[in-house]
Amino acid sequence: MRHIPFDISRAAIEYLKMEKKKNENGFLNLIINVVIPSLILVKLSADDRLGQVYSLILALAFPIGYGVYDYIKSKKLNFISALGLISVLLTGGIGLFKLNKDWMVVKETAIPLIIGIAVLISQRTKYPLVRTILNQVFDLEKIDEEFKKSGHDELFEKNIKTSGVWLGLTFFISAALNYILAVMILKGEPGSVEFNESLGKMTALSFPVISVPMLIMVGVIIFVLVNSIKKYTSLELEDIVKQ
Repeated sequence: MRHIPFDISRAAIEYLKMEKKKNENGFLNLIINVVIPSLILVKLSADDRLGQVYSLILALAFPIGYGVYDYIKSKKLNFISALGLISVLLTGGIGLFKLNKDWMVVKETAIPLIIGIAVLISQRTKYPLVRTILNQVFDLEKIDEEFKKSGHDELFEKNIKTSGVWLGLTFFISAALNYILAVMILKGEPGSVEFNESLGKMTALSFPVISVPMLIMVGVIIFVLVNSIKKYTSLELEDIVKQ
């Protein structure tokens, strides 16, 4: 048991490496999607600066622009990425149309909740989302073939299904954390300086409070799956990660 913290850290590190192999610049992603929008909302929402509306539009322009750029570059828009873009657009709509802030709480909770439900429902279809997600990182065809050779093909499918359940639960935990953070941080009503500033703080806090725990949990899921692959096949991590 004393090796678990190290294994979890290693799994998280390997996950980051795999993301890097997919040409995803995590630092740039953090700057554009979290740091810059947070600073704009907190520092520029006052009436003597950009004001509530223009600061919100400018803050949203960065993640939307980056999302469009990434789509043009990769030519792909998966289910989770699409929901992320919808989330950003809903944030802008709620702020610009000055809807009740309760809608923001609902939105923050609903997005990861929908993803979690979709992951679990897809488990009963021919195209489970967890396999689609993992296939972006791992060479699943090669892994399937090696498990068949070793006579454990059903075991790998069982591991995939187990990973899907844990991935769905991970998104449910994220939904709960989003809800708690939104209720605690959001102040004022959309269209006010107070709301924009609190939205900026919530965006900034979402990384350490939500993203980091999610990263650790996903790292654990990947570590367990990779450990099973190494145990029942001759494949090593570098053999199964897509280049």
